[in-house]
Amino acid sequence: MSFTNNLYTITNKLDKGIEILLANKEHPVFSAHFPTFPILPGFLQIDIAQELFNIKIKKIKKAKFLSIIKPKDQIIFNQIKNKITLTTLENKKISEIIYE
Repeated sequence: MSFTNNLYTITNKLDKGIEILLANKEHPVFSAHFPTFPILPGFLQIDIAQELFNIKIKKIKKAKFLSIIKPKDQIIFNQIKNKITLTTLENKKISEIIYE
């Protein structure tokens, strides 16, 4: 079973990114991490990026997780070369992942 099954829905494909809507707090990922304060784990941000951009990340060179991501959040994933950036719809940076 993949942790990302039914975890998100693509809501918009943009010129430089993909907008998604996360599942509600009843999704198994959120009920496990953390039951009283559900957030999206960093490793799943990476897994989602791999799925969205059809890439295979072999090594994380640098990762910054600046804000928490909660159930039902809408997020934009952007990819430029070997850098993934997650932002809010208001363009506030949430995470940044530089990879090989």
